[in-house]
Amino acid sequence: MNKWQCRFCSHIYDESLGDPENGVAPGTAMEDVPDDWFCPDCGALKEDYDLIEED
Repeated sequence: MNKWQCRFCSHIYDESLGDPENGVAPGTAMEDVPDDWFCPDCGALKEDYDLIEED
């Protein structure tokens, strides 16, 4: 599972945790997150997230 970071506020979307408070179940890959989902901290769109490269 990957982690994604918002370009604007640095919020982390962790695929293993999802965003249950906003209707995204744990284990949901970013490509499967609904297109109308947005950053819970700043309101940025899904496309405003970048993959965090882990070593």
